[in-house]
Amino acid sequence: MDYREEMKQLRDFLNQQSYLYYVLDAPVIPDYEYDRLNRRLEELEAEHPEEITPDSPTQRVGDKILEGFETYEHPVPLESLQDVFNAEEVSEFLDRMREALGDGAAYSVEPKVDGLSVALEYRDGVFVRGATRGDGRVGEDVTENLKTIRAIPMQLPEKLPRLIVRGEVYMSRAVFAEINARRELEGKPLMANPRNAAAGSLRQLDPKICAERKLDIQVFNLQLAEGKTFQNHSETLDYMASQHFKVIPHKTLSDPAEIQAEIDRINEERMDYPFDIDGAVIKSDHLADRERLGSTAKFPKWAVAFKYPPEKKFSVVQDIVVQVGRTGVLTPKAVLSPVRLAGTTVTNATLHNQDFITEKDIRVGDTVLVQKAGEIIPEILSVDFDKRPEGTVPYTLPDACPVCGAPVVRDEDGAALRCTGAECPAQLLRNLTHFASRDAMDIDGCGPAVIQQLIDSGLISNAADLYSLHAADVAKLDRMGEKSAENLIRAIENSKANDLSRLLYGLGIRQVGEKAAKVLAARFGSFDALANASEEELTAIDDVGPITARYLREWLESPQSKDLIARLKVAGVNMESRTKPVDSRFAGQTFVLTGALTHFTRDEAAEMIEQRGGKAAGSVSKKTTCVVAGENAGSKYDKAVALGVPVLDEAQLLNLLETGEVPREV
Repeated sequence: MDYREEMKQLRDFLNQQSYLYYVLDAPVIPDYEYDRLNRRLEELEAEHPEEITPDSPTQRVGDKILEGFETYEHPVPLESLQDVFNAEEVSEFLDRMREALGDGAAYSVEPKVDGLSVALEYRDGVFVRGATRGDGRVGEDVTENLKTIRAIPMQLPEKLPRLIVRGEVYMSRAVFAEINARRELEGKPLMANPRNAAAGSLRQLDPKICAERKLDIQVFNLQLAEGKTFQNHSETLDYMASQHFKVIPHKTLSDPAEIQAEIDRINEERMDYPFDIDGAVIKSDHLADRERLGSTAKFPKWAVAFKYPPEKKFSVVQDIVVQVGRTGVLTPKAVLSPVRLAGTTVTNATLHNQDFITEKDIRVGDTVLVQKAGEIIPEILSVDFDKRPEGTVPYTLPDACPVCGAPVVRDEDGAALRCTGAECPAQLLRNLTHFASRDAMDIDGCGPAVIQQLIDSGLISNAADLYSLHAADVAKLDRMGEKSAENLIRAIENSKANDLSRLLYGLGIRQVGEKAAKVLAARFGSFDALANASEEELTAIDDVGPITARYLREWLESPQSKDLIARLKVAGVNMESRTKPVDSRFAGQTFVLTGALTHFTRDEAAEMIEQRGGKAAGSVSKKTTCVVAGENAGSKYDKAVALGVPVLDEAQLLNLLETGEVPREV
C-alpha cells in the first residue's frame, strides 16, 4: 500500500475511534490497539513530514509553548443570558414569549454547564481556530489547547466552507477529583472547583499541561453554517450531533407546566451528569422567532437561564476530628449527622483551620447550616446558637501531631498548623513520592502506587530505605515481577549520581523549590558546606529569603534529618554539586529568554547565565537587564521594546557569555 494511502486510512480510522470513545462513550477497539496504530502513524509522519495534515490525531498536542494568547473577534457574538431565579420569573418569561409569538411556541430546555464558553471554527470541514467567549465580541485564541480536547473533532463528515459552533468546556467531576488527589499527594494547592480548574487549564501556555487536565466539552449552539439552512434550534443540535460533536442533552417542549417540570427534573438529577451544572436554559426553538425578537443591549430576548440556588440544610456536629495531610498540615473535620445535599449524603465537612473554627465558634453538639461549595465540598456556613446545648466548650486544635506526637507549629505566613515530625507516617507517602519524582531524584517506575506498596510491606520508612531494597523483595509486590523489580532497582541505583540540587529539592525542605535548590547547590558546592552555613550566609543569597533560611536551618538541625543524610551518604548518594559557578560577572542582573534558540535550549541558556551569577526570569519589567529573543519571539519581545529594555539575538548572547558586557543600546 502506498504510504499516502496508509496515512489517510490511519487518520480516518483513528479519528473515528476517538469519536466513538470520547463522544459516544462506545469504544470498539482496546486502548492498546489505538496506541499501536497511533504509533504507526507517528512513524510515517516522521518519515514524510510533508504529508502531515491539520486533522491528524497526532497534531492534537503541540510541542510549542506559547508566549501568550492572541485576540479573536467573534464573527457572530457569543451572547450571555438573562438570569431568572424562581418559577414565577420563568412564567413571566413564557408570558412575554406568548404575547410576542402566540400560543404553541416551542422551547428547548437544556442543562446549563458550569464551565467556560468557547467558539469552534471549521473551514472546509477542518478545525482551524477556537476562542474563549471573552466579552462576547472579542475573546482569546486558545486553538492549541482546544485541540487537546478529544471530544472536539478535528475534521467533520460534511465539508462546509465555514462552520462555527459554540460549546462549554468543562472538567468532569471524576477528573477533578483525580487531579486534586494527585495534587494533594504532591503537596500542591488543591483546585477550588471544576469550573475554575477548566478555565485555568484552557489558559495554560503549554498545551501539554492542558492535555493532562483531560477537559471535555458540550456543544449547544450553531453560530454559523455557510451553505446550510435550518428552521429550528433542535434541527441544528441534531445536525451538530451528525457532525460528531458531543451535543448538550435537551428536550423540546411547549407546555409551561412541562417546561417547569423539566427545569425541576434537571435540578433533582444534576449529580447524575458528569459535569457541574448551575442552572437550566430555556430557549425559543424556532430560529425565525429568535431573529424577530432580537436582543436587548445585554441579552437575547428569546432565552433565559434559570439559576439553581445552592441547597442548604441543617445538621448537628457530632464530633471534631483532626487529619494530618501529606504535607503535615493538621486539618480539622466536623463529623455531621447525615444530611442529603446535591444528590449525595453528607456526613462530614472541612473546618479548614483554627481561625475558621474560632471565627464561627463551632463546637461539638452545635446545629450548623451546611451547603456544598461548588456542588463538591461540604462546608459549614453558620451556627444556630439558639439550639446550642448547655455545657459546650470552644474547640482548640492539639499542640502535638495526633499521628506521630511531634510538636505542632503554626505557619508564620498563614493559618495552618503543621506537624514538625520529619518521619511522620501521615506524610511518608507524599514525601517519598516527591523524592522519587522526575524533577527530584527521577527514579523511573517509583510512583505513588509502588511506594504505597513498599510502605505497606514494611520495606521502607524513609528515603534512605530505597537504597537498601533488593530486587527479590520488590518482585513480590503486586503487579511487579522480576523484570519490573530489576528495572526499579536499576533506576534507584542510577539516582545516586544525581546532582546535589536534585537531592536538595527531593528532600522536601519547606520553601526549597527547584530554583532555590539549584542556587544553593551551586553556591555551596557540597551538602556539608551547606549544612555549616548560617542563616545570615543563606539570606545573603539571591532567591533565599529569611523564611526559607530559617526553615532550611531547622531542617538541617533536626536529628531525624541528620540521620537521613548520614544514611544517604553511606548508601553512596552524591552530595556534591556538579554545576560549578564560572564567575559572577552577571551578579545582580536579570535576563528574560523568549522564542526558540538554535545553539541551545532556553533552559541551557538560563543555566549558563546562572553559572555566571545572573538570574533568569520569566517576565519582563523595567528592572530587566536584557531580553534574549530567538525565533518567533512573542509578547515578551514586544514588552521589552515598549519599556526600552535591550534585546539581544542569539549571536549577541554568545558574545555576552564570553565578554560579560551587556550592550547599552541594541
